[in-house]
Amino acid sequence: MDAVIFDLDGVLIDSEQVWDEVRQSFAAAHGGTWTPTATRDMQGMSTPEWAEYLVSAVGVRLPAAEVSAGVIAAMEKAYAAHLPVIPGAVDAVRAVASRFPVAIASSAPAVLIRVFLDVTGLPVPVAVSSEECAAGKPSPDVYLLAASRLGVSPASCYAVEDSTNGLKAALAAGMTVLAVPNPHFPPAAEVLAQVRVLGSVSELPDALA
Repeated sequence: MDAVIFDLDGVLIDSEQVWDEVRQSFAAAHGGTWTPTATRDMQGMSTPEWAEYLVSAVGVRLPAAEVSAGVIAAMEKAYAAHLPVIPGAVDAVRAVASRFPVAIASSAPAVLIRVFLDVTGLPVPVAVSSEECAAGKPSPDVYLLAASRLGVSPASCYAVEDSTNGLKAALAAGMTVLAVPNPHFPPAAEVLAQVRVLGSVSELPDALA
């Protein structure tokens, strides 16, 4: 194996609940009505996709571009107050990066990925947002782009994911997938059955040994 590619939200930062709270609050403030499936539907979507979803499915009464700008600004404010780094995540990435080239392949906007890297100082040479791709997860696009920028074959990469759509994306990219299931939004059992499951991201260095 030639590289390890990490998801960000839910794997390195405990942010899925922050995203959920921010989007629900924004939707309520702009005429939207949250639906029972909205949270899971948007997991893995790229910025343009979830912004359009908030307009078309949730009923937010703003153009999609204003929706994405408003939600991202609220996320930046939340991160400035507290960046919820998952315990052990920084040490795990450092340990893995001492042995493999590493990358981040995330549905998060590039500006939020940069906040995470600036705060943690992690040695991650390639960070790709699905904003740069034609489609977000479960499409494999963001993983394929990350592998391309690392200069390695997708088949020679490990991917570390937490959500159903993220796991599907990494599998579709042809990678060897390790799951760190999100306790707040557990991935589907039928998808977990196709990957190796870890108890926490701290177990990753030993799992790759």
